[in-house]
Amino acid sequence: MKTKYSIILLTVIIAGAFLFSFKQYFQQEALPYDDDQEGLNEQIVFTFSHVVAKNTPKGLAADKFAELVYEKSDGNIKIVVFPNGSLYSDIEEISALQEGHVDIIAPSTSKLWMISPAWGVLDLPYIFPSYEAIEEGLDGPIGQSLLDSLKGSNMRGLAHWSNGFKQFTTNKGPIIYPEDAARQTFRIMQSDVLAAQFDYLDVHSVKESFNSTYDLLDSGKVDGEENTISNIYSKKFYNLQTHLTISNHGYLGYAVIMNDKVWNEQSAETKRILTEAMEETTRWNRKHAIEMNEEQYELIIDTNIQIHELTDVEKQAWMEKLDPIYDDLAPQIGEKLISDIKELKQRYELENTVD
Repeated sequence: MKTKYSIILLTVIIAGAFLFSFKQYFQQEALPYDDDQEGLNEQIVFTFSHVVAKNTPKGLAADKFAELVYEKSDGNIKIVVFPNGSLYSDIEEISALQEGHVDIIAPSTSKLWMISPAWGVLDLPYIFPSYEAIEEGLDGPIGQSLLDSLKGSNMRGLAHWSNGFKQFTTNKGPIIYPEDAARQTFRIMQSDVLAAQFDYLDVHSVKESFNSTYDLLDSGKVDGEENTISNIYSKKFYNLQTHLTISNHGYLGYAVIMNDKVWNEQSAETKRILTEAMEETTRWNRKHAIEMNEEQYELIIDTNIQIHELTDVEKQAWMEKLDPIYDDLAPQIGEKLISDIKELKQRYELENTVD
């Protein structure tokens, strides 16, 4: 009996050794080490925080980016998106990124003035006469220099996303000429450049977070605000305001930024996937933002808000009123940057005149 058990035990040991050798052989032969795949053996998860609704150009672009990253990595990389300021407000999100509490954010470019004054160039009035001018400005040396200015702040600029042009809304009658806005109170983003513009208009500006805007309007603490059509529609500001002016007086865009330490920790393959997905998302965002603002403008027309679209003569009055701000802020923003944006602006204005 003892001999029988010894034979069985020996057989099990031999079989186990064979299976182990078999497994080791195929691991060595069939699965050679590939450093491009390092970091993709287990699912990688990044958190992406933003402050707008999901059904806005930025909200939809964030979801599109997450979808593309998941597809391109075969599910090995996941972007978890937190919309509507559910993690951090637009005032908190930059410090949260720098401190490593979140991996990716997409703040409005106005918020980046505190990191680098150069970003104030995008808050100047009427800098982009058309969507084509926006693309050239952001995809060329101007846009790249702004992303590069984030280096050294534990932030890596990945891309420029667009929302479109800003309009005025108010409860104090139609705003047609600059003097119509005088002595009103407006909520604005945290930007000294925007504050300077409203000072030129003799408007009292209140720097508050985006998600507080509805309550400020509802309580009467402010008379109006400036925003894109998609934000006015998604946040239902049109229910609280009596007048909307289609002015296209400013640009609203976002810088997609990643924590630099987190970026540097990733493998070459992960970086490639993130970069490829971001480039594809950015192209999609630019096109979709235009379509969304146009579609939602048609929806706002059917509401009770009164709409006035500035004529060329009226718009010229605004441009003449605000034009001195370019030279006034050049020492802070940068003389060369101001010169470059003026050249771009004038070239597209000339093309529009010729057309």
